[in-house]
Amino acid sequence: MKLDIMPEEFVKALGVIKEIELHGFEAYFVGGSVRDALLGKKSHDVDIATSAYPEEIKRIFKRTVDVGIDHGTVLVLYEDSQYEITTFRTESTYQDFRRPDKVTFVRSLEEDLKRRDFTINALALDKEGTVIDLFHGLDDLKNGVIRAVGNPKERFHEDALRMMRGLRFASQLDFTIETETLKAIYTFHELLSKISVERISVEFSKLLLGNNRQKGFSPFIETECYRNCPGLAEHLKGLLRFSELPNFPIEEERQAWALLIKELSVPNKEIRLFLKKWKLSNQMMHETAELVYCLNKRLEGAWLPEDLYRAGLDRALAVEKLLSFYNLKGKLKETEEQFLALPIKERKHLAITGNDLMTIIDRKPGKWLGLLIDYLEKSVINNEIPNDKEMLISCSKKIIEQQDFQG
Repeated sequence: MKLDIMPEEFVKALGVIKEIELHGFEAYFVGGSVRDALLGKKSHDVDIATSAYPEEIKRIFKRTVDVGIDHGTVLVLYEDSQYEITTFRTESTYQDFRRPDKVTFVRSLEEDLKRRDFTINALALDKEGTVIDLFHGLDDLKNGVIRAVGNPKERFHEDALRMMRGLRFASQLDFTIETETLKAIYTFHELLSKISVERISVEFSKLLLGNNRQKGFSPFIETECYRNCPGLAEHLKGLLRFSELPNFPIEEERQAWALLIKELSVPNKEIRLFLKKWKLSNQMMHETAELVYCLNKRLEGAWLPEDLYRAGLDRALAVEKLLSFYNLKGKLKETEEQFLALPIKERKHLAITGNDLMTIIDRKPGKWLGLLIDYLEKSVINNEIPNDKEMLISCSKKIIEQQDFQG
C-alpha cells in the first residue's frame, strides 16, 4: 500500500530520512504516527527508526541530544524541528515486566517491528509513502482490531503496561480487542501490580477520554485489570455503574475523574486520598473534588447563588456538560447569565477587607474575622446585603455588638 498524499508532518521530516540514506543506512517512519496517518489523524510527533547505530547518527547530524542512547534513541535537531531517531533493536527478557534487561542493536527492520506491542503500531513508512506491513496491521486497522504482535502472552509478559495501552487504544480508536489478545490480558492482569502507578494513570486517563470509552472500559472490567489499579479492587459495582453511563465522549480529564468518583460513591472527605493514590497533581485533585461537589449540588436542582459562586463560571459550565450523562440537558447559556448576575464573582470583589474590619472594629485578628467575612460574603452573594462598603461596615458593627462573632 502507498499513501496518496504524504502528511505534512512526514514531508517536513523527509530531509532526515534522506540524509540517513545518503550515508548508506535504512530509515523509516514508524509506530503511532504511521497508524494515525493511515487513519487520517494528524500526529504531533513522528518517530523514525533506522539501521544506523546511535554513534553513526551522531556523526551524520551536527546537532543531537542523547535522550535515550542506552536504548538506541538520539534526538536530532534538524532545521527548526526535532526528531527522535531510534536504532532497530531487539530486546532480551524483562525481569521487571516493563524494561528489557538488555537491548541489542540490529540492522533489520523486521527484527525491530516484531518486538512492538500491537500490529497497528508495527507499521513502517518509507520516504516514498509505501507502507511496510509485516504483521497484517493494515487489515487490523481496516477492521478496527487491536491485536498483539505475535504471541500476546509473550508481549504482555515482556511489558505489562501494554495491557493498559491496548485497552486505551480500543477506547481512543473505537476498536475491538481481538479474542486471544483479550484472553492474554485476563491471564496476566495481575502483572499490572508491577507497573508504576504514574504509567498506569496516564493510560487510564486516556482510556476515560476515548471516543468510545466503553470499548476500553468494559474489557478493563472483564479482564479484571481494575483489581490491580489504585483504589478500584473493592469497587466493582461502582465501575459497572460508570460503564453503564451514556457513552458520550468526555471532554476533560477532571470531568472524567469526577464522573468516575461519583459512580464509585467515594465520600467527599476521601476523594483527595483516592486521587492521591493515582499520583494525580494537586491541581487535578482539587478540580475533581470541586466538580464532584458541584455536580451533586446541581443534580439536586437549579444552581443556588452560593453554589454557583463557589463553582466559578468555568467549573459551572463543566458541570452543565456532565448533566447529559444523567439524562438531563445542560443549561450553558442560562448558567453563564446567572453567574454574571451575581453581585460579586470572587471574594476580592467584596467592598470591604479584613484590614478594614480590624481598623473599624479595633480588634486583633482572630477566628471572629474569618467568620465575619464569610457571613458578609454569603449575605452579599444572596442579595441580603448590597456590596456597599458603608452598608457592610454598619452590618458588621451590629453583628459585633450582638456578640455573634467572638474569638
